[in-house]
Amino acid sequence: MNQKLNIRAAKVSVARQSRHRPTADVPSHEPGRVFLLSPANANGVRAKMILSDRAQFGLAVRLRKGGLPLGELFSFISGLYFRGKLAYAQAFAPNDSSKPGAFVITAGGGLIPPETPITIEQLREIAGVPIEANQARYRMPLECDARKLLKRIGKVCEVVLLGSVATPKYVEPLLGIFGERLMFPAEFAGRGDMSRGGLMLRCARSGEQLTYVPVATAMRNGPRPPKLPKVPRISPRVVEA
Repeated sequence: MNQKLNIRAAKVSVARQSRHRPTADVPSHEPGRVFLLSPANANGVRAKMILSDRAQFGLAVRLRKGGLPLGELFSFISGLYFRGKLAYAQAFAPNDSSKPGAFVITAGGGLIPPETPITIEQLREIAGVPIEANQARYRMPLECDARKLLKRIGKVCEVVLLGSVATPKYVEPLLGIFGERLMFPAEFAGRGDMSRGGLMLRCARSGEQLTYVPVATAMRNGPRPPKLPKVPRISPRVVEA
């Protein structure tokens, strides 16, 4: 099934063989930063749950009936890691709905704003494209959208990758386009996915951003940092009669 990607109409199709796929429509602006969120695993256990025709839980029913926002969908599929990325981007991206400051990297669909509705058919298309640097179906739409984004964000805007920089699947296509403007949080080095997700959720709540360093020159791996301290639970108030 080939469906056209149309970000302006807020309808996206990740068609495998489409040659005329419109790219991310990013209004011309100069925010301080644009965030690129690495995707959820569309072939994982939770993805298969929500794709099942027999699934009756609320998100699955909504997906079948009319689709779900990409950010909400990937938050369910990925859990803590993507929820952290989404919360972080929403907290620190430019606060202007007409000028998107965050995009999700997708398999076959390039860069898509997290609020874009995705249907069950489109999710199945996403699941069918391997996320590997040598896969043209993944890499070509990503590079096309990245070039368009570069033209629109201005000369002083940083592009922050909220995702792994230890493998080439994101770094190789993006670094070739954004160069030294491609950044990532230094605190990610040595952390696993769950730790990164928890860290970003804490930052979103506290309003304190992480430290951004250039992907091209920074140390991408490092020793495992200490575990994050547990967030104290707030006991419910006891109201005396």
